[in-house]
Amino acid sequence: MEHNLASDMAGKPIRCKAAVAREAGEPLILEEIQVLPPEPGEVRIKILCTSLCHTDVTWWKLKAGPIDFLPRIFGHEAAGIVESVGENVEEVKAGDLVLPVFQRNCGECKDCNSKRGNVCSKFAVEYFGGMPRYGGATRFLDGDGSPIHHFLSVSSFSQYTVVDVTHVVKIGPDIPIDKACLLSCGVTTGIGAACKVAEVEQGSTVAIFGLGSVGLAVVIIIILVFLNKKYILIIYHRVNST
Repeated sequence: MEHNLASDMAGKPIRCKAAVAREAGEPLILEEIQVLPPEPGEVRIKILCTSLCHTDVTWWKLKAGPIDFLPRIFGHEAAGIVESVGENVEEVKAGDLVLPVFQRNCGECKDCNSKRGNVCSKFAVEYFGGMPRYGGATRFLDGDGSPIHHFLSVSSFSQYTVVDVTHVVKIGPDIPIDKACLLSCGVTTGIGAACKVAEVEQGSTVAIFGLGSVGLAVVIIIILVFLNKKYILIIYHRVNST
């Protein structure tokens, strides 16, 4: 099932609301911003659901350093619908449900095609505040026309965002959007930690510290894949650190 989305704004700036961080550690400010149209190789997405990751909080607190870009739009766990695409984008089209993800995958370089990792070498330089193909340029402008920086190539605390197509994963309509957004970071981090890093296998003894979205994802993958069971008793022990 395809979702219909009016695309009469394709190729034009969109005005929308966004939660903007202007000072480190200070409350986000709900502002009206402009989201510029996507350049070649980029996708503009209407955010349908987003969640808060601890990484957002950690970077929000940063007051100095090479990755401290302000003002900035945080958020990197989200799901949305494609509003429009730039030239040369064939992977998705307007109306597709997608996940914007912080870990890019060009699908071409040896690293993205390797089973041992996916740190893209085609776009090897990290632009923490902007678009990877265009030297870190932004697609956000505030009410005065001043630039607002991106966050981890996603910036989902905005009604609309622009991401590189290498940061987009198309999903089907069957998964609820409010749960799909967790696949952008927390769930995949937990699954990857179990399967790719720890290399959990049949017969492994596993200790999971913390049962947030990452820890619960580890539990789920163990249940479904290694135990082949629908339910498991979780013993949760809180350690008093004081």
